[in-house]
Amino acid sequence: MPASSDSSSNFDTPLASREPVAVVGGSAAGFFTAYLLARGGVSVRVFEQSEQLDAAERTLIVTRRMNDLLGSAGKDSIVNEVRRFELFTDGRAASIDLAQPDLIIERARLIRSLAKHAQGAGVQVHLGCSFRKLIPRKQKIALELQHTGGDTSEEFITDTVVASDGASSAVAHAAGWPKPPTVPLVQAIVPLPKDMSADTVRVWFVPDDTPYFYWLIPESPERGALGIIGESGSESRKVLDAFLVKRKLEALGYQAARIPVYKRWVPVEKKIGNGRVFVVGDAGSQVKVSTVGGIVTGLRGAAGVAEAILNRGSSRELRRLRREMYIHLLIRRALHDFQQEDYSRLVDSLNLPAKRSLSEFSRDEALKLLWRVCVRQPRLILMGLRGLLTSRGFARSKN
Repeated sequence: MPASSDSSSNFDTPLASREPVAVVGGSAAGFFTAYLLARGGVSVRVFEQSEQLDAAERTLIVTRRMNDLLGSAGKDSIVNEVRRFELFTDGRAASIDLAQPDLIIERARLIRSLAKHAQGAGVQVHLGCSFRKLIPRKQKIALELQHTGGDTSEEFITDTVVASDGASSAVAHAAGWPKPPTVPLVQAIVPLPKDMSADTVRVWFVPDDTPYFYWLIPESPERGALGIIGESGSESRKVLDAFLVKRKLEALGYQAARIPVYKRWVPVEKKIGNGRVFVVGDAGSQVKVSTVGGIVTGLRGAAGVAEAILNRGSSRELRRLRREMYIHLLIRRALHDFQQEDYSRLVDSLNLPAKRSLSEFSRDEALKLLWRVCVRQPRLILMGLRGLLTSRGFARSKN
């Protein structure tokens, strides 16, 4: 697995004499942060409130950038690969072949694999430990924890805490970060339609139902996950169920989550007394708001935070991630108030050169992708500008 930059010569304090870093939350981003820190020579403890690593299962699609970041640690989570996207809107359709396949992964498998690799690097994992509060101490931070089923709490003393406990992070809130807005993700596991290949993803733009889109991602030749990002959890389930009826599909089960909405860059570090608290993954709203996908951006945030801790300073990876997420924010602002006729014009505008750009560059190369697509199809620049100037539903914010 690729390791973060090891610049131990820049440390004011020898690695062996530093307090263990406390990572709160057994998420993918949390375990990856822990792994990278341990590989850099830092003692790390992960505290997870669940008594077992039984993360909720969720079928997800990611780009091959995940493999670039994780190497072998990501392989166990891959259940399928897809090589084509089919886009549908108002009777129109467009097909985009991918130069490099996207990966269909299972979230719970990814977390277990990352936990295994972290422990192999020397990370100590403590299950059944719920976070209670942060208490400033002289030169340190006291992390108050309570064991599941216990009435008493104990303190863990450290100088560095990493919050990786999700969109509603209790650690981030205790350290002074505001809770981010979230949107509901709901998806149904369905039998794959007979006319759909297992190497193809289908996307429907139906702005009357959602300002985002529907997706159907195949996890095998037999099954797929059909989902939606909505604005109200209960309403999103009703809308999804109606769409299932329309597509003549039967739900075999459901998966759901609350996803943070990226509105502006969230600084990843705060001082608590003389200690430091960092946020990674959903706790830091490190999610591509264009597609509301957070696995790769969360892993990049983890790599950046590990780099900042190891080097006691800024992180090049975090600066790159910030630029990338700003491009996704612009894309979301441009698209958020699109009506059905706008999506129809968008699909009609996808000429062969524009499709080639969408094939060559992934969603995790937003700046390159946006530039190439607009150069090859200038009409898309005018559509994007119109969307930015007329956008009302997605709040503007300075980055």
